[in-house]
Amino acid sequence: MSLTSTLLLGFIAGVTIVIGLPLGRMRAPAPGLRVFLNATAVGVLLFLFWDVLAAAWEPIDSALGKVHDGNGSLGPVFGYGVLFAAGLSAGLLSLVAYDRYMARTAHPTGHGGPGAMAATDRSARARGVRTWPAGRRLALLIAVGIGLHNFAEGLAIGQAAASNAISLATVLVIGFALHNATEGFGIVAPLAADRRLEDPATRPSWRFLLAMAAIGGGPTFVGTAVGHTFTSEPVSVAFLTLAAGSIVYVIVQLLGVTARARRADLVAYGLLVGLLAGFVTDAIVSAGGA
Repeated sequence: MSLTSTLLLGFIAGVTIVIGLPLGRMRAPAPGLRVFLNATAVGVLLFLFWDVLAAAWEPIDSALGKVHDGNGSLGPVFGYGVLFAAGLSAGLLSLVAYDRYMARTAHPTGHGGPGAMAATDRSARARGVRTWPAGRRLALLIAVGIGLHNFAEGLAIGQAAASNAISLATVLVIGFALHNATEGFGIVAPLAADRRLEDPATRPSWRFLLAMAAIGGGPTFVGTAVGHTFTSEPVSVAFLTLAAGSIVYVIVQLLGVTARARRADLVAYGLLVGLLAGFVTDAIVSAGGA
């Protein structure tokens, strides 16, 4: 399959992330709906966490199987194991450090005097991400984690197309396109659940939502281009584990927001819907032999 056709497949698989974006501009959703939306996003992300870890662990499991059969050494096991642990740690801890940095710069502390006045002045002059509401910052973190995951998906599409496995590439595109549609919802759910966005003046713009879609879905296109050029299992493992680390951090943040509502019933319903949505779209890929 030509590079142009392959890139078109990558674009189709990634662009469907925009389907869930309008939800981010909902006008004052009811409190119960807010809880349900957040919980559903957690369900989608829980599925993605399981999905990426299972894919990242597969090379280690395969290497261990070869050692058991006497056809391999422990070198690949340790190599992939170190890469797995490093990627997971980097994905999780980098977002922890980034979020703490954003919190410090957005709300500098002081104890009076010129130093406190300078801190207040810096806060007043602050621009960019550090001034965003918590819901927007969380949406950005979700988009970053999903983008890392989608880069690895793009690699799979590109590799299948490069080997002329056209039917496999087509099935992958269909399945990943459905995946991305649910992931777009996961990105904007914190926005719809943020009470401060009831004011139309603070509601996220289409420009912001499209930027989140580019961060989350764009890597599918980039990964497709890279995967068409060369095959690298270590690169795939690295991006999958980075995605897993960032996704688990976001899940913890979303669960904290959801738990404050004290609606265990809606949380359970939302988690179930999100998990089932993830497994249904994954089943489509598996049904095609991927």
